[in-house]
Amino acid sequence: MFRITRPLLQQVTKKSTGIVGLAVHHNPLPELTNTYESTLGVLAAIPPTSIYRQGVEALTKHKLSIVQSANGDIESVEKQLVEGQIEESLDIAKDELKLAESMLEWKAWEPLEEKPLPGQWEYFGNTSSPTSS
Repeated sequence: MFRITRPLLQQVTKKSTGIVGLAVHHNPLPELTNTYESTLGVLAAIPPTSIYRQGVEALTKHKLSIVQSANGDIESVEKQLVEGQIEESLDIAKDELKLAESMLEWKAWEPLEEKPLPGQWEYFGNTSSPTSS
């Protein structure tokens, strides 16, 4: 007699995510791991001083460690990531990868080509300006 492990049983029995346009992924954890690793690869090309890289890299490494330490338990990953179903986490990870690729293309860490106008960055009662002395 064959023994079905819990993660395999979850994958076999899940028919729908219940979210329009979001299909059930039958092997999400390897896909999630690959997406997180791809994101880290893209981030490595961004200067380490970039605030975007620092934040996304720390978050992605944290999420990757959750997936790797779960030993294939999808339910555990869903609970620890707190992003909903595993398919939602995969969707979020793919979006972050696309954004990281765009940030690399845009070179968002470089200085602005034109200086901001006086008062351009003042909002919500903040009257201090980064360009004022």
